[in-house]
Amino acid sequence: MSTSTLIPPTTGAGASGGEAPPAARAVGLTKVYGSGGTAVAALDGVSVDLHRGAFTAVMGPSGSGKSTLMHCLAGLDTPTSGHAFIGDTDLTTLRERQLTALRRDRIGFVFQAFNLVPTLSAGENITLPLELAGRRPDDAWFDEVVQAVGLANRLTHRPSELSGGQQQRVAVARALVSRPEIVFADEPTGNLDSRSGTEVLAFLREAVRRYGQTVVMVTHDPVAASYADRVVFLADGDVVDDLVDPTADRVLDRMKTLGG
Repeated sequence: MSTSTLIPPTTGAGASGGEAPPAARAVGLTKVYGSGGTAVAALDGVSVDLHRGAFTAVMGPSGSGKSTLMHCLAGLDTPTSGHAFIGDTDLTTLRERQLTALRRDRIGFVFQAFNLVPTLSAGENITLPLELAGRRPDDAWFDEVVQAVGLANRLTHRPSELSGGQQQRVAVARALVSRPEIVFADEPTGNLDSRSGTEVLAFLREAVRRYGQTVVMVTHDPVAASYADRVVFLADGDVVDDLVDPTADRVLDRMKTLGG
């Protein structure tokens, strides 16, 4: 099946027409919760580039800052200092309405909790973000995504009529149907059995390989991380290592040294 006309566009190249910036990046990012003696630094000066058209996993022990990093990069949380970029857009310069538009138009989200609307069918859940934005789905792209996640015969079913794996595939399709610049996935297999988790990870991997999608996934699972092109390791609120072409064993060995 040809996908040449269906590959999500890569945007955000500089005005000079040079090489496009990373899909997302952190520059000296800090996030402190609380104040005074009770202050906790979740991020402590993180700087990292997340490459366009790649599948990156972010890992670290509990409390390492991995989810906080993703939330700041996705515009879901506000850093205390430093800068978070999507393409060449500095999120720290945006007002709340601009952040809302950026999240809607340029970012896809997949969460551990599927976050589906129970009264809507699978098909309606997939297109809901576009409907809320007043945009019509691209029918050809919708069909392509639905076929790819194996939901063509489940579109009229409500979430309660779907398995956990099917519900998460609906969530993945919803994240992709708007052709986002980047998809952030926070523990996307955390509520799934191993078979369903493998199906979701395989599709995220395929979305990167076939469609040129950019995926950033927070996970604690070395097997899940092995589907990525690269693993970024955090500890104590900062990046401490980087592993390319990971295997589950190599990821596990590295996590052991971090206490995770």
